[in-house]
Amino acid sequence: MLKEFVDVLIIGAGPSGCVSASHLHNNNIKVKVVEKTRFPRLVVGESLIPRVMDHFAEAGLFESLDAMNFEKKLGARFIRGEEICVFDFSNKFSEGWDWTWQVPRADFDNTMAQEVVRKGIDLEFESEVVSVSFEGKNSKTIVKDKNGNLKEIHAKFIIDSSGYGRVLPRLLDLDTPSKLDPHSSIFTHVKDSNRPEGEEGTLISFDVLETEVWLWVIPFSNGNTSLGVVGPTDFINSLSENRNNAEALKNAIQLSDYYIKRFGGVDFLFEPVKLENYSRSVKQMYGDGFALTGNSSEFLDPVFSSGVAFATESGMLAAKLFIKESQGITVDWEEEFTAYMKRGINVFTTYVKEWYTGNLQTLFFHQPENPEVKRKICAVLAGYVWDETNPFVKKHDNVIKNMAHVITLEKEQKNKNPN
Repeated sequence: MLKEFVDVLIIGAGPSGCVSASHLHNNNIKVKVVEKTRFPRLVVGESLIPRVMDHFAEAGLFESLDAMNFEKKLGARFIRGEEICVFDFSNKFSEGWDWTWQVPRADFDNTMAQEVVRKGIDLEFESEVVSVSFEGKNSKTIVKDKNGNLKEIHAKFIIDSSGYGRVLPRLLDLDTPSKLDPHSSIFTHVKDSNRPEGEEGTLISFDVLETEVWLWVIPFSNGNTSLGVVGPTDFINSLSENRNNAEALKNAIQLSDYYIKRFGGVDFLFEPVKLENYSRSVKQMYGDGFALTGNSSEFLDPVFSSGVAFATESGMLAAKLFIKESQGITVDWEEEFTAYMKRGINVFTTYVKEWYTGNLQTLFFHQPENPEVKRKICAVLAGYVWDETNPFVKKHDNVIKNMAHVITLEKEQKNKNPN
C-alpha cells in the first residue's frame, strides 16, 4: 500500500480546513488535505459574519475571495409581521470588521480550495477516510480514492474539518446529543427575477413566521437568492403530507406576508435540500494527536449564521496550537482550545435558545429602540463573542432573559394603566 508522511493531515476542504491548511503552510508545516467530495459542491451556510474576515485575512485567503465580488453583507434584518429590526455591523460595541459576505457556498468554498492548491498545498479531492489509528500522537489514516485505491497517510497530528461528515466523531465514537431542541430546515436557490432595486434587493433577512419558525432570504451577487425555512422538526414535517421538500418550502413561502409576492411563484433552481435535527455536539474537542474543528465538533443553529465563524475560529486556533507544540512549547489543549471555543459557543448557544423562547425577539422588536443595547447585541451577531468587556457576552446567561422580563412587565403595566 502506498504510504505518505506529513506533519498534519486535514480532513475536509471547507472553510475550516482551508484556513488551517493555509496558515500551517504559511508557517512551513507539511500539510495534506483530503476531501471526500468533488468541488464545487452544494453546502448550506451561505451567510457569514464579520469575525470570519479576520481568519481569511490572517490565513492569506482574503484577496482571492474578495476578487470574486460576492455580495457584501453590511448587517442583517429581522422581520416579524409589521415589525422590523435592522442591525448595522458598523454600529457595534466591539472593534472588528464591519462587513462580510453572503455567498453561494459552492463558489466560495471552491475559490478557497483552489487558492490552497495554488499555494502548493497537497489537496486531494474525492478521497474518503476509511479508518484512523493512533500510536501516541502519531496517526495512521487509511484513505480510499475515487478509483477504490487505498493509501496510508502517516501524520503527527490530524485536524478534522469534515463538517457534517464528522469523520473522527464517527470513527472514535465522540458524538453526543446537542443541548438545543431538534430543529430542521429546507432550502434551495431561486433566480431572483422580482428582486427590487437598491438595498432592499441585497439585504439578508430573517422573516419570523412564528416564534420558532423563520424564513431566510440571502441574495447573492450573481442574481440568485437562497431561500430556506427553519423550525421545529415536527412543524417542518407538517408542511407537506408526503414529506415533499419542494411542496414544504412553497407552503412556507406562502406564510410570509413580506415575501410572498417576490417569491410566491418562482421556480427552484434545484430540488430543495432538507437538513433534519442538524444540531450536533461531541464528548471532547481534541485528543492525543487530533483536534475537531467547525461542524465536526459543534453545530448550533443557522439563525445567527455562526457556523462558518466557529469553523474558521477553531481551524485557525488548532493550526496555531500545533505550530506552538512543534516548537517545543507546552500546550494546554483543554484550556487553550476547548475552554476557549466553548466560551464563544456557549454565548451563541444562549442567543439561539433565547431566540426560540422569544426573549431575544422581545429585545429585537422593542420600541423605542435602546441604541446601546442594540450595539452590544450587534457585536455578538457579528461574531465577537469572546469580548467580555461586552456585558451581553460576559453576562449572556441572564442578561437577555432579565431584560425581556422587564420589557414584558412594563408592557403589562402599561396595558393595565393606559393613561
